[in-house]
Amino acid sequence: MDIQALVTAQRAYFSTGATLPLSARKTALKRLQRAIRAHEADILAALRSDLNKSPAESYMCEVGLTLSELSFVEKRLARWMKDKSHLTPLAQFPARSFTVQEPYGVVLIMSPWNYPFLLTMEPLIGALAAGNCCAVKPSAYSPAASAVIRDILAECFPPELVSVVEGGRAENQALLDQKFDYIFFTGGVEVGKEVMARAARHLTPVTLELGGKSPCIVDRTARLDLAAKRLVFGKLLNCGQTCVAPDYLLIDRQVKDRFLALVKKWITAMYGQNALDNQGYVRMINQKHFDRVTGLIDPAKVVFGGKSDRSTLKIQPTVLDNVYPEDPVMLEEIFGPVLPVLAFEDVQEALDFVNARPRPLALYLFSRDKKVQQLFLRRASFGGGCINDTIIHLATSRMGFGGVGNSGMGHYHGRDSFDTFSHGKSVVKKSSLIDLPVRYAPYTPVKDRLLRLFLR
Repeated sequence: MDIQALVTAQRAYFSTGATLPLSARKTALKRLQRAIRAHEADILAALRSDLNKSPAESYMCEVGLTLSELSFVEKRLARWMKDKSHLTPLAQFPARSFTVQEPYGVVLIMSPWNYPFLLTMEPLIGALAAGNCCAVKPSAYSPAASAVIRDILAECFPPELVSVVEGGRAENQALLDQKFDYIFFTGGVEVGKEVMARAARHLTPVTLELGGKSPCIVDRTARLDLAAKRLVFGKLLNCGQTCVAPDYLLIDRQVKDRFLALVKKWITAMYGQNALDNQGYVRMINQKHFDRVTGLIDPAKVVFGGKSDRSTLKIQPTVLDNVYPEDPVMLEEIFGPVLPVLAFEDVQEALDFVNARPRPLALYLFSRDKKVQQLFLRRASFGGGCINDTIIHLATSRMGFGGVGNSGMGHYHGRDSFDTFSHGKSVVKKSSLIDLPVRYAPYTPVKDRLLRLFLR
């Protein structure tokens, strides 16, 4: 594919104004919605092929969330597109102040392999709703999902509006050589740094949805059985290959043993005595990732699981106890079904541990103590999270989702997606009937007094 020609064609199409009307944007969203419903079986089959996701998990975490986002955005788009009025300062009387939302133009969306359909479509929905043309680059690590995304988008849109670029590193580099008006990237921290550096050459704004080591803190007041159940759900969804998965557990020493017994109970209840035999248990995406995650398992610290099958790329849900901060499993994002456990004596110790590390994409606190809840909400910095649950904060179109610091920048979902792919132009429409002289030279004592009256 001639990537430069693609960008040129999309820029020419955008310049015609064809993407700007509300009718054009809603038509695009409705076409996408119909195509997803028509190709649901193909999407589920692709996710099974790439990651061994079960149909239920694929619908819950990818297809269903995408359709929900489409419906939410399409119903509210007309309201979001309207000019927003603002109060005009007295010094500018008579005038009207308002903000106009305009699309950036030609945008690049680079999506990951772990939720390949959802994390391609959700930013695309925002980009189309805002009136942009889009180049979409799915991950080469999930080839089946990449192919079905290509087919669906080719069926819905002409290439000058939306086009899919498949391939690996060479295609990524070629895309980043182009001048886009906005780049939306979801992936790892190191690649995110490279994307931002390349975007800086053209002063292209970026949204980076990255990751990091998201902590789960459980204090002695938590409902331990429910906390264990919800932790296991969040940790093992997509076999831990989730950017907001609980990466490690900080647990009050007084309840640690009881809690770990409950964690083991719920792992067995959800995935059986040996998850390697569970046909619906997700596998690692590839051999490289399998080897990296299994290399983080210290056999001496395994209290549950620890086994793996290289032929199927599956790793048992694994709990590691008596972990130290300097252990290899604590030095990088795990992105797999391995849960390191560290004990604390008091919640301040847990807070200090979290704050001494790069800001995580998510934080999960299980506690019934309102003072402890407020302590972490006000004193810990993280992208988003849950109190007494995991993961679910991202499964809504009514709140923005994004990272902070090392875990990313920018937000999307619902209105935040529309705003992310739009530039808000601030405009003052001044009356030509009256022209107050106070702002014009020469500046007399009378004008000085009037200026001080208006501007204070």
